[in-house]
Amino acid sequence: EAEPLYIQALALWRKLLGEEHPDIAQSLNNLALLYRSQGRYSEAEPLYIQALALWRKLLGEEHPDIAQSLNNLAVLYDSQGRYSEAEPLYIQALDILEPRLGANHPNTVTVRGNLADLRDRLSSNQE
Repeated sequence: EAEPLYIQALALWRKLLGEEHPDIAQSLNNLALLYRSQGRYSEAEPLYIQALALWRKLLGEEHPDIAQSLNNLAVLYDSQGRYSEAEPLYIQALDILEPRLGANHPNTVTVRGNLADLRDRLSSNQE
């Protein structure tokens, strides 16, 4: 039931705001989150990539929203076992968040935890 509403919201944002607005990136991200939660990874990935590209264009490379987008894409890759693609994205996200929001900010803690969990899985697989 949620999918058509997300798609409708995205279409409406595009009509009202054009293609280059942070709300478009957020709407793409929201639809990708839905697809990821449903295991529709191949549909989620291009939406995450589009959202990340748009946020980079609008906000630059150092904005916390970029870090959140990197984390979301990394979580998608992580859930697919694409660890070598996920790890650098988590690291990039931390490189943005720690100096801007601090080491103890909830977003920083979440990304650091995601990276630690990934590294734990990798080390367990090597044993």
